[in-house]
Amino acid sequence: MSRWVKVFTCACALLMLGGAAKMPQRPRGGGEAVDVTLVLAVDTSLSIGDGEASLQRIGYIQAFRDKRIVSAIRGGAVGKVAVTYVEWSGPTQQRVLIPWRVIHDTASSQAFADELEHSLVAVGNTTSISAGVDFSVKLIEKAPYEASRLVIDVSGDGYSDYGRPMAASRDDAVKAGITINGLAVMNEDPRKNAAPPDLDVYYRDNVIGGPGSFYLVARNVEGFRQSLVRKLVLEIAGLMPGEEPHS
Repeated sequence: MSRWVKVFTCACALLMLGGAAKMPQRPRGGGEAVDVTLVLAVDTSLSIGDGEASLQRIGYIQAFRDKRIVSAIRGGAVGKVAVTYVEWSGPTQQRVLIPWRVIHDTASSQAFADELEHSLVAVGNTTSISAGVDFSVKLIEKAPYEASRLVIDVSGDGYSDYGRPMAASRDDAVKAGITINGLAVMNEDPRKNAAPPDLDVYYRDNVIGGPGSFYLVARNVEGFRQSLVRKLVLEIAGLMPGEEPHS
């Protein structure tokens, strides 16, 4: 082998190694192929309260019974998504309500909604979005799937005011190849606990991150359901707001 061929071969090897080092991390263990692994990370802190927590839960149940969700799933390259449902509040209060489930058709989507409907609602205390994100990252890293996209879907009605800085959790998740999207619940009903007036800005600047990340805002109960369905469709399809079919 000539000297120049050796140099060229070494240079190509170095470029390949450099490129591999920059590739997003994937869940270990491989496994079933899906288009996206999606953690639904839902705020159940004290500011949410029993009533609003129940309404949020109903929103997710109705969403997975919506034909638009199934249509978005079927439109993917694989036609399957892996979803888990997590509730979080304080730094040590996270629980997996529904473990990883693969959804690929109307029956599996309905089964997810039914399982969620029969799960008890439990309200926590303080608000630590960062701990909820850290918990969700670990779930994705251990998920037994091969996915082209890794997403954490955070919904909540307040700042992350306990635990480590939210920006640090977000940045670590993004470094792991994970995208974080947000749904800021800014209920304008005066009978409910008022969300911070700039919660949408907080989510934009501190919570969301990663390729194609975005946030939406829900200002009332009906708006929550509509925003939730829209966000799930976008996440499953890998689209940004404004790119919806027939928008």
